Amino acid sequence: MTISTREIHSGRHARAEAAIPAIEARGLRKAFGDVVAVENLTFTVNQGEVFGFLGPNGAGKSTTVKMLTGLIRASSGEAQLLGRKLGDRQVKKQIGYLPELFRFHDWLSANEFLDVHGRLAGMSRADRQQRIPEALDLVGLSGRGDHRLRTFSKGMQQRAGLAQALLHNPKLIFLDEPTSALDPIGRRIVRDVIRELSAKGTTIFLNSHLLSEVELVCDRVAILNRGVVIAAGRLDELRPEGLAIDLRIDGWDEVRDGVVRQFGSLDQLEVAAENLAILTVTVPAEDVTAELVSSLIVAGARVYEVSPRTETLEDLFVRLGDQSDGMDLITT
Repeated sequence: MTISTREIHSGRHARAEAAIPAIEARGLRKAFGDVVAVENLTFTVNQGEVFGFLGPNGAGKSTTVKMLTGLIRASSGEAQLLGRKLGDRQVKKQIGYLPELFRFHDWLSANEFLDVHGRLAGMSRADRQQRIPEALDLVGLSGRGDHRLRTFSKGMQQRAGLAQALLHNPKLIFLDEPTSALDPIGRRIVRDVIRELSAKGTTIFLNSHLLSEVELVCDRVAILNRGVVIAAGRLDELRPEGLAIDLRIDGWDEVRDGVVRQFGSLDQLEVAAENLAILTVTVPAEDVTAELVSSLIVAGARVYEVSPRTETLEDLFVRLGDQSDGMDLITT
């Protein structure tokens, strides 16, 4: 097989383009008078990843999105989208955005609403005719194109807003609380849409305080509190080292206590009648669990239950919140 020079250069260009961060923020700050909404915000989002931007209400999430999309100016600091400075017209054409407080033209039908936004995005008539029914189908609104938005529930309007955000096949999509008005079925539809877009290489910046949703779709997260990022990275990077295990064993005594302490730290212990013990142990790695259980059995204990614990995003959020003077959060 012969590879042309054009194909070689095209491949190099694609790799170089992918190496450019989708979002790069350095020292972003936004103050409204004496109130500082965002302080020294620095983070990077790689192309093609789903990035969760988390925090309680009032943490500065929406302010950050508005700065990045050009709706408000930063007080200081700088940021780039797709390798270009904020406000670049070519980059704006490659961005999709679903705001948290959407106010759509409810006298329009879904088709008309999307047609207006397609024209604003510079799409040709042929592209609009093809993409509008595809976008509606993707967000679970197939067959609703001729219905006026005022007849839609708030959740359906939110999904129509998601359709307009992805209509022109943008490289980068900002979703500001995209599931806040949705029922469980609607949330699943949005999760499926995010996964499908990510599989195609689209970068998703997901701003949310609904932890269960973020945990299911995000590659990396940044946790914001009072305008400051207090943690960022993959979930496995942010979780503490070691593995916590819940055990229930019969025959607890000093010998069994000594065995446990050989393999890890004894974090919690409750001994009931007849030496039945319920305990939590933290071991350095998962493979140590089997050695611990085997040693307990050799020492004469009966092991009735072994339950490894994995710190959820909710656990992580609460732990970091406690370290940062507390946060309010929503976990449903």
